[in-house]
Amino acid sequence: MGLFGRLGTLIRSNINELINRAEDPEKMLNQVLVDMKGQLVEAKKQVAVAIADEKRIKKQYEQELAKAQDWEKKAMLAVRAGNDDLARAALARKTEHDELAATLKEQWDAQKLSVEQLKDALRSLDSKIEEAKRKRNILVSRQKRAQAQATINKTLSQLNSTDSYDSTFARMDERVTQLEAEAEATAELGALPETTLESQFKALEAGSSVDTELEALKQKMALTTGGGERKAIGASDDDAPEPEPEPELGDDDIKAAEVDAQLEELKRKLSST
Repeated sequence: MGLFGRLGTLIRSNINELINRAEDPEKMLNQVLVDMKGQLVEAKKQVAVAIADEKRIKKQYEQELAKAQDWEKKAMLAVRAGNDDLARAALARKTEHDELAATLKEQWDAQKLSVEQLKDALRSLDSKIEEAKRKRNILVSRQKRAQAQATINKTLSQLNSTDSYDSTFARMDERVTQLEAEAEATAELGALPETTLESQFKALEAGSSVDTELEALKQKMALTTGGGERKAIGASDDDAPEPEPEPELGDDDIKAAEVDAQLEELKRKLSST
């Protein structure tokens, strides 16, 4: 095969492939039904014309038959009148109409047969159209099922042939885990004790009641231990030990004593309130 022959074969194969791809079964079947319905319309027109012709021929036949009968009556009238020549002329005209009526009778019978055949063809075409509709519906349903199955198979093939979906789910799993960890960290931060200035004052206010109870405990202990520190009854002043000289206080000690005195005064105010 020459170059041009191979090129022609290639072109034809490509054209056939394009035609096969372009052939949508549903569209093709719909077009077939449209064509069949068009043929049905034309067939109905032809049948209508044939029926009209059949009725026209029948009417002509009946008219010729009536004319033949009328000339026969005229011939009988001429015979009764004794005019044989007139009777012969009337019978001749009757014969003409009889021959014409016979011809029309043959045409009418043939036309009736043709009309019946056309009607049968019309009914057959109509039944074929109904059958074609049923077949079209079945084929379209099969086509849609096949397309749906092909789509499902393609999707499953993509799911089985690539790990993109698995990697996406794995990545999203890591992201959700990170979000959960961040939420737990936020909860732990919210549970930490307050370190603000307000929280410190709250702690002082809570501790003031403890200091009050501590001061009351100290006073109670001072009252209970005061009698024991008194000197024994009957003991002479000579027996009492001489007091040791108080140590001299420096500036720092004086400042500390003043601070302690202020602290004690603050405590008493707090105790009284």
